[in-house]
Amino acid sequence: MLTPFASSTAWSANAAQSPNIVLIMADDLGYECLGAYGGTSYNTPNLDKLAASGTRFEHCYSQPLCTPSRVKLMTGISNARNYVRFNVLDWKETTFGNLLKNAGYKTCIAGKWQLKGGLEAPAHFGFDEYCLWQLTHRHERYYNPGFEINGKPVQFNNGEYGPDVVNRYVCDFIGKKHKQPFFAYYPMLLPHAPFLPTPDSADHKPGQIPTPGRKYFKDMVAYIDKLVGNVITKLEQLGIRENTLVIFTGDNGTGSGIVSNFRGGKYRGGKRQTTDNGTRVPLILNQPGTVSAGLVCNDLVDFSDFLPTLCEAAGTPVPDKLKIDGRSFLAQATGRKGNPRQWVYSWHKRKPFARTQRYKLYGNGRFHDLQSDPNEQKPLDLTTLNKETAAVYKQLAAVLDKYKH
Repeated sequence: MLTPFASSTAWSANAAQSPNIVLIMADDLGYECLGAYGGTSYNTPNLDKLAASGTRFEHCYSQPLCTPSRVKLMTGISNARNYVRFNVLDWKETTFGNLLKNAGYKTCIAGKWQLKGGLEAPAHFGFDEYCLWQLTHRHERYYNPGFEINGKPVQFNNGEYGPDVVNRYVCDFIGKKHKQPFFAYYPMLLPHAPFLPTPDSADHKPGQIPTPGRKYFKDMVAYIDKLVGNVITKLEQLGIRENTLVIFTGDNGTGSGIVSNFRGGKYRGGKRQTTDNGTRVPLILNQPGTVSAGLVCNDLVDFSDFLPTLCEAAGTPVPDKLKIDGRSFLAQATGRKGNPRQWVYSWHKRKPFARTQRYKLYGNGRFHDLQSDPNEQKPLDLTTLNKETAAVYKQLAAVLDKYKH
């Protein structure tokens, strides 16, 4: 745990005090979908530009499903220690919203909630304002959506596109709060199934109920890129781009029915699976003049690491009493060594694993070399491990013991 932060002084020297923070998280988007990572199936120029002018992390790992990822991301704590059940964030938890609000930030959350708690939950977890889907009800998220906005249910009935509604809310919040430090958490609605045409799709027909089809996934990814571009444009128009840290990631791997062209081969989405294609997600940090431009970082990042990273950026410590599992990766985004982690731990549906970049050990004893066996088809024979590999096995076994549930 990095409290107090060892590198906060160095960060403050490179950034203005209390930078604004925008955290954007796509819903079901693996790292293979972005051109910056080597994907060639989708049009993502705005995100690719953010990566080229910022820092791209190659090894960021989420949980394999949305609610577990959101709980871990927001609290900085492993699911093994605070996960209740699907669709729930325990009321006693403290989130990055609470910590940044306490540090003087104006805060908002807009997009997908899926954590229950009632209309008071966003405020309880530190958000001043909200525009949320699936807070107390699960209406449509795309066309003619139903949201809850600052305590009131709002039903749209004139063909409105949900992702546009949420995007405007985020941009409006930024416009209202840009003269003071703000934190906007933007868990996007896209590109989760059902796969529907977007307003930019060639065969989009306003006023008609669209028919789902996987062919529209391409358009949905392109629309994510467009909406991210809207946020960046808003920051630039307000003259606050250089004092705003923008972070982009995904909550888990791409849906299992989607096959993408990636680094010269085919890559199948693996949402719900504990393999790489279910848990490896994009992570881009960008703040002109502060975050290193064109840097590619190979350090491991776990979803518990986001909370301490945001707190370090804001210059506020994480209270020791929270006993978080994460560590900040902010230093790496400025080309410094920081405090990189040696392993990632995941607990989901009682199928725990610990991993390094190359090796993965499951709680049932299956040990994989992901370099030679990325789809985890052939567990290693534990009786034939060389000295170096045996040492990694021992290290990961100790991690599993630490979190034994």
